[in-house]
Amino acid sequence: MPSLHTLHRHIRLIAALAIALSVLTWAVDLAGLVYNCPFCRAQRTVIGVLGLLMLVPDPRHWLVRWLASTFAAFGLIVGVTQNFSHWRRINAGEFRLAEAWWVDPFLLSGAAIFIISGLILLLWSWRPRPGGARPG
Repeated sequence: MPSLHTLHRHIRLIAALAIALSVLTWAVDLAGLVYNCPFCRAQRTVIGVLGLLMLVPDPRHWLVRWLASTFAAFGLIVGVTQNFSHWRRINAGEFRLAEAWWVDPFLLSGAAIFIISGLILLLWSWRPRPGGARPG
């Protein structure tokens, strides 16, 4: 498991990966290869926006943190709402993973919750390296 220091050193790479994930999943969606899901669209958009915000020269700026926190809260609420609807099905005894389990909304919304949480925590914990204020 990478240390927080390592994650901070590679914040730009992590931001680029978040943007790439967002663009790739939007491409798959717009190509019609997956179900047109408004929950998924909101979550993938938030992941991309957080990636963009992590690319600014100083992610500590109050405006960056405010915007990132607002988008992250929205994305987390959407993700948890989607995920919880599947927990209701589990409780009712009606839950089944999709045949193609790797595109199951329950698992994907859980992954989005983890990704969004990680991105916002990384953005908030970032500090400039001694001798310079530029990230990664």
